[in-house]
Amino acid sequence: MSKPLFITLFALFGITTAVSAQGLAQEIGIYAGPVTLQSDFGERNNFDTNVGNTGFGIGIMHFINFSANNNRENYFTEHFKVRSDLSYSRTTLKHFGQWVERKPNGIFAQLLKNMHASSSIVGLGAQVEFSPFMKIHDFENSVGSFSPYGALGFQVNYYSTKIGSHLGDINLPDVTPGKYLTSSDGRPHGFSTETGVVLSATAAVGVHYKLTDMSDLMFETRFQMYNSDWIDGLNPNKDIYKENKSNDWQVWFNFGYIYYLEF
Repeated sequence: MSKPLFITLFALFGITTAVSAQGLAQEIGIYAGPVTLQSDFGERNNFDTNVGNTGFGIGIMHFINFSANNNRENYFTEHFKVRSDLSYSRTTLKHFGQWVERKPNGIFAQLLKNMHASSSIVGLGAQVEFSPFMKIHDFENSVGSFSPYGALGFQVNYYSTKIGSHLGDINLPDVTPGKYLTSSDGRPHGFSTETGVVLSATAAVGVHYKLTDMSDLMFETRFQMYNSDWIDGLNPNKDIYKENKSNDWQVWFNFGYIYYLEF
């Protein structure tokens, strides 16, 4: 296991142990849903790109709930939770947009159309949830109620990406557009089949629904920005191709179930 991932896992385990010792409330849950990877595949702000480069994600989560009965009630304990996540997502990628759909259907469009990649990401991290409109105790005692929230956090991510072309060897100029054959960011080309560890920042908005006394449902939209542009396996030289200026980022649409632990 890589050093950053090990450190993060050890820290989260230590926090959970400390929480148990302090008698704070804890919750566990699962979530799943579609994810869209915004990358160098496809055209920016293009509907077909956003829909076509959509994969699937799943995760488990653990909450530290500060509003336990043995804690003094204040604004922080009644409106904030700390959540840790272990998640996995996989997305297949293709080029979409005007450069693929151009008429007449030229060689450049054919080369783009036949490029493909897959990206698998395992993430481990934490975020702080803030529920501004309803106290946590009031929500817990009101079956059928809704509690919107916002969240900020971070993750350590292990990614594995594979890239190729249906036309053959992606290293050849008659298979891959020259834009992607130029060296980039220490790689011999603007594409790379590789694995690595990167950091990401997360921001989310969502809502909890009180299903029973001991369980909630959740819907969340989470934005995740990576500190790398190689998550999708594609990163044309930014000094030459100025349009490729942003790192890869991902949007999650999560549906989840949360259960309250009793200890």
